[in-house]
Amino acid sequence: MVMANPSLLLQSIVILFFLLPCLSWSCPEYQKQALLQFKSSILANDSSFHALDSWNSSSSNCCLWDKVTCSSPSNSNSTSTPSVVIGLNLSSLYALRMPSNLLAPLFFIRSLRVLDLSWNFIIGQIPALGFGNLSNLVYLDLSWNYIEGQIPALGFGNLSNLVHLDLSPNFIYGQIPLQLFQLKYLRYLDLGSNELQGGLSPKVGYLQDLRMLNLCSNRLSGELPEEIGNLTKLQQLSLSSNKFSNGIPSSILHLRELEELDLGKNSLSMEIPSDIGNLSNLYSLSLRKNKLTGGVPASMQKLNKLNSLDLEGNLLTGEIPFWLFYFKDLQYLYLGGNNLTWNNNMKVVPKCRLLGLSLRSCGLQGDIPEWISTQTNLYFLDLSMNQLHGPFPQWLAEFQTILVVILSHNKLSGSFPTALLQSSQYLSILALSNNNFSGELPKNIGDAGSLGFLMLDGNNFSGPIPQSISQFFLLQLLDLSHNRLSGNIFPVFDRPVNLLYADFSSNQFSGEVPTTFPPNIEILALGSNKFSGALPSNLSKLRNLQRLELQDNNISGELPNSLLQISYLQVLNLRNNSLQGSIPKTLSNLQNLRILDLSSNNLTGEIPIEFVNNLTGMIEALPNSTSQIQDFPVAVSLSSSPIFRTEFAINELIVNWKKFKQGLSSHNIDMYFLLDLSNNQLSNEIPASLGALKALKMLNLSFNKLFGKIPASLGDLQNVESLDLSHNKLFGPIPFAFTKLQQLTTLDVSNNKLTGRIPIGGQMNTMADPNFYANNSGLCGFQIRVPCPGELPPAPKLQEHDNKKEPWIFLEAVGIGYPIGFLLTIGIIFLTGYFNPSLPSNSRRRCRHHPHRLIRQRI
Repeated sequence: MVMANPSLLLQSIVILFFLLPCLSWSCPEYQKQALLQFKSSILANDSSFHALDSWNSSSSNCCLWDKVTCSSPSNSNSTSTPSVVIGLNLSSLYALRMPSNLLAPLFFIRSLRVLDLSWNFIIGQIPALGFGNLSNLVYLDLSWNYIEGQIPALGFGNLSNLVHLDLSPNFIYGQIPLQLFQLKYLRYLDLGSNELQGGLSPKVGYLQDLRMLNLCSNRLSGELPEEIGNLTKLQQLSLSSNKFSNGIPSSILHLRELEELDLGKNSLSMEIPSDIGNLSNLYSLSLRKNKLTGGVPASMQKLNKLNSLDLEGNLLTGEIPFWLFYFKDLQYLYLGGNNLTWNNNMKVVPKCRLLGLSLRSCGLQGDIPEWISTQTNLYFLDLSMNQLHGPFPQWLAEFQTILVVILSHNKLSGSFPTALLQSSQYLSILALSNNNFSGELPKNIGDAGSLGFLMLDGNNFSGPIPQSISQFFLLQLLDLSHNRLSGNIFPVFDRPVNLLYADFSSNQFSGEVPTTFPPNIEILALGSNKFSGALPSNLSKLRNLQRLELQDNNISGELPNSLLQISYLQVLNLRNNSLQGSIPKTLSNLQNLRILDLSSNNLTGEIPIEFVNNLTGMIEALPNSTSQIQDFPVAVSLSSSPIFRTEFAINELIVNWKKFKQGLSSHNIDMYFLLDLSNNQLSNEIPASLGALKALKMLNLSFNKLFGKIPASLGDLQNVESLDLSHNKLFGPIPFAFTKLQQLTTLDVSNNKLTGRIPIGGQMNTMADPNFYANNSGLCGFQIRVPCPGELPPAPKLQEHDNKKEPWIFLEAVGIGYPIGFLLTIGIIFLTGYFNPSLPSNSRRRCRHHPHRLIRQRI
C-alpha cells in the first residue's frame, strides 16, 4: 500500500478548506430527509449503531449535524442561493455491515463535492447510477471496504470534476474502465489492492494533471505503455505486485518530478534504464522481485536524494558499486537475491546511516564485515546464503535497536549469542538456520520477549529445550528442527497464544507425544524423533491444526477418535510408526484432508468403504482452491516506513512420491492430493469407492494383503499420476478403464496374480517398464513384450546397415556359411554318438537346470 505523500495530503486539505467552509446555514429539507433515511437504513441493519446520533428529525438544520458540511448562501442583486450539503465525512462509522444499496439516499444530494465512506463495512457492488448523479464530486473515498464487482464505467465517467479517487483496498475486479482516463482534473488515483485484470491502457497518458497513481497488488498484465511518460507531474507511482512484463519503458525517464517509484514484484525484464539517474528527485526506488538483468547503472550516483533503494530478487550481475554507500541520506539498501558479487577486498567507509541492509547471496566470505559495526542504527540485517564463518560477532549482539537478524545458510559457528537477548529489547526475528552453531540453548532465552520468529534449524544444538522459551508472548514461528536436541519434557506453550508453526522434527526427543501447545497452532512437526506410546487423546484440543507430522517415531496403539475431531486438518503424516488396529471409518470426518500417509505401520483389516465418503478435500480439486498452509509473510515497519518485507518458508513436507522420497514445498503443496496406505497388513478387496477421490495425484496401496479384482472405478482417478498396487494378492485383469488415466506417469502392479491383456490406449501405452508388471500369473501385452494368445510374436528388429555394403555382406555370409554349417553338422552328429551303439545300461541322461530369476531391488 502506497503511503500518502505529505505534500499531496496538504493539497487535499487545501482543497477541502476552500470547498468545505464549516458554516451553520440551514440545509434544504429534501437533503435533511435523505440523510435521515440513510441513518434509518443503517439502524435497520444494526440497532446498536450510534455514530450518527446527532442526526435527528427534531433538529431543523442538518448543517449543524456531525460529519456534515454545507456551503454558505450567496446573495446577488437578483437572486439568493441557499445553503446546501457539499461534504459528508462518513469514514469509520463502525456499523456491523453496510450493503451498498443503503447508500441510495445519499445520491439525492447532488450538491455533494466531498464524500468519504472509507473504513466501513460496505459490501456489494458500486451503485453505478447513484454515483453518476453526483456530478459535482471533487473528492471520493471508498477505500478499506468490502466492495466487489467492476468499476462502473458510465457512473464514474460522469464525475468530470473529480480530483481525488480512492478505491483501495477492496475486491473490485475486471478491467480499468477507459472512462477513468477522461477525468482530466484527477490528481490522486488509488486503485491498489484489488483484483483488477487486463492491461494498462495507453490512455492513462491523458491524466496529465495526476500526482499520485497507485495500481499495486492487482492482476494487471502486459507491457507498461510508453504513454505513462506523459504524466510529467507525477510524484508517486506504484505498479508493484502485478504481472507486468517486458522492459521498463524509456519514457518513464520523463517523470522528472517523481519522488517514489515502485515497480516491484512483476515480471519486468531487460536492463534497468541506463539514465535512471536523471530522475533526480527520487526518494524511494523499488524494483524488487522482477527479472531485471545487467548491472547497477552508474547514473544512479546522481540520485542524491535517495533514501531507499530496493533491487532485491532480480538477475542483476556485476560487482556491487562502492559508491552506493556514499549516499548520505540512504537508509534502506536491499541488494540480495541477485547475481551481484561483493568485493571482499574492498574497504568500505560508509557515509550513510543505514536502518535496513540486505546482502543476501552476494558472495561475502570470511568474517561478517567489520564496517557493518558502524551502522549502529540498524533495524534489519540480512546476510544469509553467503560463505561467512566464525562466531556471531559481539558488536552485533550489542546492537540495541536491531529488530531483524537473518544469517541463515552460512558457516557460522560457536555458541548461541546470549548477549543478543539482553541487548536488544526489540528483537523480533532471529534466523540462524543452517550454520554450525552448537552447545545448549541458554536457559534465559525467553528474556527476548519480543521475538516473533525464531529459526535455529539445521545446526548442532544439543540438550533440552529451555522452559523459558514458552515465555515468548508474540511468538508465531518456532523452528528447532534438524539439531541434536533431546529430552522427554516439553515446555508448556501457554503464553505464545499466536504460535502458528512449530517444527521440532529430526532431533532426539523421546517420551509421549507432547500436546502442550496453544489451541491456535496450525502446523506442528514432530517427525523423526523417538516419541513412543499411544497418540494422546487430548490432541483434539489443537482444534486449528492444518498440518500434523509424526512420521518416523515409535508411536503405537490405535488411531484415536480424538484425532478425528481436528476438522481443519489438511495434512496427516503418521508414516513409519507401529500403529495397530484398523483404519477408523470415522476418519472420513476429516473433510479437509489433502494428504494422508499411514504407510509402514501394522494396520489391519479392510479399507472401510465409509472411509472415503466424506473426504471432500480429495474428491474434488476446486480450480481456485488453495491451502492455507503457505509461507509466512512478514512486514516490519518503523513508523510509516517499511524496512523489511519477506516470506519465511515452511519446511518441506517429505512424502513417498513415485517410488522416491520427495519434499513438497509450501508454495505448491496445495497442488498435491496423496493417499498412502502402503506397507501395512490391510486385507480384503479394494473398495470401489476409492474411485471417487478424483483429486488424488498419488494412490499407494502396495505391500498389503489386498485380494480380489482391481475395481474399474480406479479409472475415474482423473488426476492420478502415480498408482501403486504392487505386492498384494490381486487377481483378474487390469481394468481397461485405466486407459482413461491421462495424467498417469507411474503404474506398478507387480507381484500380484493378475492375468490377461495389459490395456492399450492413452497413457497405458507409455507404461512399458516390465518390472512394474513382474511376478504375475499371466499378463501379456506389448508393454512387457509378451504376446497374448492368438497373436504373432513381434518380429525382431533388423539392425540397420550401410545400404551400399549390405548386399556384399549377405552374399559373403552365404558363401562361407554353407560349408561351415555342413562340417559342424557332421561333427555334432559324430560327437553325440549318433553312429555309436546304444549307451550302457547303467548310464543316466543328465539334465542341467539353469533357473532364471528376476531379482529387483525396491527403492
